[in-house]
Amino acid sequence: MEEEKMDDLSELIAAAEKTKKKKKRKEISAEKLRKMDKIAAKRRKLDHFLSIGLATLIAAFFAILFLMPIILTITNSFMAASEISSNYGMVFATNANGGKVYIAEKVNLKFIPDMVSFSQYSTVLFKSPEYLLKFWNSVVLVGPIVLFQLIVASLASYGFARYTGKLRAIVFFAYVILMLMPYQVTLVPNYLVSNWLSILDTYWAIWLPGIFSPFAVFLLTKFMKRIPSSMIEAAQIDGAGEWQIYRKICMPLCKGAICSAAILVFIDYWNMVEQPLILLADGEKHPLSVFLSKINSGEVGLAFAVATIYMVPTLLVFLYGEEYLVDGITYQGGVKG
Repeated sequence: MEEEKMDDLSELIAAAEKTKKKKKRKEISAEKLRKMDKIAAKRRKLDHFLSIGLATLIAAFFAILFLMPIILTITNSFMAASEISSNYGMVFATNANGGKVYIAEKVNLKFIPDMVSFSQYSTVLFKSPEYLLKFWNSVVLVGPIVLFQLIVASLASYGFARYTGKLRAIVFFAYVILMLMPYQVTLVPNYLVSNWLSILDTYWAIWLPGIFSPFAVFLLTKFMKRIPSSMIEAAQIDGAGEWQIYRKICMPLCKGAICSAAILVFIDYWNMVEQPLILLADGEKHPLSVFLSKINSGEVGLAFAVATIYMVPTLLVFLYGEEYLVDGITYQGGVKG
């Protein structure tokens, strides 16, 4: 009997030791799992940080690459004429017969002038009024186009968004086709129509095609179609007419899209070159964008200064309306809740 009791006791002791070993193994495995989870979390954080860092470096590289011409133009506008000639004269040089001289050595691209000079700006702003005249021509040409194109586009977009039917679909499809065509395709028809209307060589030859451009109509139509019909129906129940719905509901909700269209239209027509060259025979009416391409090799420094001045309105318009531009493009006419 005592031997049997001793065997049972030894078995119990062995079983207890096994259970202790199992518990220790479980504790060790749990600790290992926790450590592995921590290591995996650290690796995920490291991978996320590296991916963000790599994407930031790539974006910074392309941003610097795209900004280099602008920075080069601005900094070179403060160089003296002799320094510009020594750095870039070989690019714009001509021989005695007026022919081109090919570059025989590397061009010296300098972003920091040896000595800051305002002589180029003095010439542009005070000594040569023709540059300011061309700048004013650009303002006169672009301002009415932006203003009246937005008025026409908002009215047309309201009609396209509010009414349906085959005629509406056909006309809107024609707008889309015209928008997809490059301006060079419609340049000859615009010239013929301007000649037929006897407005060739006048500002109207530039204004009319610009005012009735289809781009703003397309953008605002897509925006207005996303305005909930329940809002318009509620306004109609309250006795609002079409003009009140257009003015008090659609226009406030489309503020972002209108600002986006205004910025894009302004930038597009501020840089126009082909239209004035073809439709305006009088060089005195040409905008500064055309005049910049005609600056000869002896006025390279003036070209940098004029280009810098010419960039100022575009940069101001973009910086002022950047929030509206992003909101108008990404929001696409939904109503914020």
